[in-house]
Amino acid sequence: MPDGGRVIAGSAKGIRLRAPGAGTRPLADRVKQTLFAILEPDLDGAHVLDLFAGSGAGGIEALSRGAAGAIFVEKDQGAAAVIDANLQATGLAGPAAAVIRWDVVRWLAEPNVDAAFDLVLVDPPYAETEVLMRVLGILGADPAPLADGARVVAKHFWRNRPPEQIGRLAFERNRRFGETALTFYRRTGHRPPASEEGG
Repeated sequence: MPDGGRVIAGSAKGIRLRAPGAGTRPLADRVKQTLFAILEPDLDGAHVLDLFAGSGAGGIEALSRGAAGAIFVEKDQGAAAVIDANLQATGLAGPAAAVIRWDVVRWLAEPNVDAAFDLVLVDPPYAETEVLMRVLGILGADPAPLADGARVVAKHFWRNRPPEQIGRLAFERNRRFGETALTFYRRTGHRPPASEEGG
């Protein structure tokens, strides 16, 4: 089984994760370290939504660092089974962690998705730029399953950077790691602050 990296910090620190295999891009440790250094102040007690979850590395890292709960949405059955295995291996399986085996866009469109998430991680395949924009559009619209002030982080190919304002999602910062980039948003009713590359 391919290596999915390790949990960087928290209750499951150092535990290695499995990856689903060919066709997936596990969240590299270097990317994960930077991502969660930025998110750390908002993690304690947070409700996390990990979309296109793959190995579940993002949501698992959040749970390890004190998030109150995480929902993992992944339509690939093999990948969803890997998430279950990784939750068991890290000791984080239980009522606070739920794996939803369904298409992300269809799941978000369901009227019964009424939770208010504090953090959303969005990591579709790089080639599916339109899917990324559809998901960000849903998260930036009203209503959306987000708390006021929620953060949304999109992982994407660095050349395909999404717009700085998507509905109520306001750009915060961007980080690049080779071909991978992370774009951070905050859900707000106000205009976004002036953006700076890597700011």
